[in-house]
Amino acid sequence: MIRMTRLTDYGIVLLTYFARDPQFTLHNARDAAASARLPLPTVNKILKALTKKGLLVSHRGVKGGYSLARRPEDISMADIITATEGPVALTLCTSGFPGQCVQESCCPVHGNWQKINDVVRQALESVKLSEMARPLPKEPSPLTRITARKEALVS
Repeated sequence: MIRMTRLTDYGIVLLTYFARDPQFTLHNARDAAASARLPLPTVNKILKALTKKGLLVSHRGVKGGYSLARRPEDISMADIITATEGPVALTLCTSGFPGQCVQESCCPVHGNWQKINDVVRQALESVKLSEMARPLPKEPSPLTRITARKEALVS
């Protein structure tokens, strides 16, 4: 199973909190933690890591806090995942660091894994933080759709 860590998931949640602010004002860790319903120590750890990787900017002082380093439209899911997890790589041989796998030179599926990895990376690059900050409209449940069809037929 391919799965990102919980800290990456929380990082995305926190970044969407920042992205929802059209004024790009400063937010402190306590407010971000309360909004995301996450423990403050965890939020502090994530915000510091995202600052170190250049996705957030830390502002010192009494009225300090954090702000996005770039516009939400300019930050992709690939940027965030790379900052928190390292390069998007489904296998060792697609990590961008040759020699990680002893089978790399003779592997019959290496090229195919690279192709799959490229498609996954492109998909992650195409989804921007600004999109993640906007919740998707709720799809009606199958039961609601069936009831609506029945009502339409009766009318």
